[in-house]
Order: sequence, then structure tokens, then C-alpha cells
Amino acid sequence: MAHHKPNLPQKPCAACGRPFAWRKKWARVWEEVRFCSDACREGRRDAARRVVKKGA
Repeated sequence: MAHHKPNLPQKPCAACGRPFAWRKKWARVWEEVRFCSDACREGRRDAARRVVKKGA
């Protein structure tokens, strides 16, 4: 039987806009968490989008 956690808070990523859910490691700093991943935090997703748009 799968264990689902439907009642975790979510918020949108400041870089990509996708929603991401609360994690236990963010328990003390949840209000400060802005990005869903290291790639978004470091701006790698934005850089990848710019390269794709230039090539298109």
C-alpha cells in the first residue's frame, strides 16, 4: 500500500513557477525556501531556456 501525504503545504517556485511541496529538511526554514531545486536556485533552468529559444 502506497503512503501518500496529501496535506503537505505547497508553494510555487520563484524560478520556474511549478508547485513544490514541503519537505522535512525545510521544516525550520519553510518561509525562506523559494526554489524547487538546485537548478532553479542557481539559474540553470533560465540559462537552458535562453539557449533553446536562441536555437529555435
